[in-house]
Amino acid sequence: MMSSRSRPRVISHVAVSLDGATTEFAPDMGVFYGLIGTWHEDVTLVGADTILAQEQALAAGPRGPGPDPDGPLLAVVDSRGRVTAWEALRNAGHWRDAIRIEADQPGERVDLRRTLERLAEQGAETVRIDSGGGLSGALLAQGLVDEISLLVHPVVVGSGSAPLWYGASDATAMFTLEHVESIGDGLVWLRYRHRD
Repeated sequence: MMSSRSRPRVISHVAVSLDGATTEFAPDMGVFYGLIGTWHEDVTLVGADTILAQEQALAAGPRGPGPDPDGPLLAVVDSRGRVTAWEALRNAGHWRDAIRIEADQPGERVDLRRTLERLAEQGAETVRIDSGGGLSGALLAQGLVDEISLLVHPVVVGSGSAPLWYGASDATAMFTLEHVESIGDGLVWLRYRHRD
């Protein structure tokens, strides 16, 4: 079904520590990925660094079950062509296909707004960001995030952790708390919607 909006709804779903870190702790991946069915995403938007962190293990592992015809599209922001395990990504059993999102011109950054508009033109209504702070921060800075979902873990990482959304410069973005839920062993799920 074609979206009536100029771009899809964008959800940033992130596992965080009590002090806002997204790295340097072991998130509960079962709970984290168990929640993604909430949004019925059409596209999973991922940064190249997120894929590269897993690429070697993915390529060396056993061949997956193949594309999931009912799964979302995996769209990887990878202007520099660093991701190479495309067949392994397509066969992982999570996505119906995997594509590279590149800049329109060599040496430029990907136009994220235009990328989302193109995805909407292809029928995407919901995009979930499954990436680190760079891509999430860039989308947030451009006012392109409609919902922030935080799975807060009961750990404190400390000063060595990376900031949650680096590069985010839109300090005026306001969000409204929509949902709070205690899950499992000390986890808290928070969902915020962007105030229009």
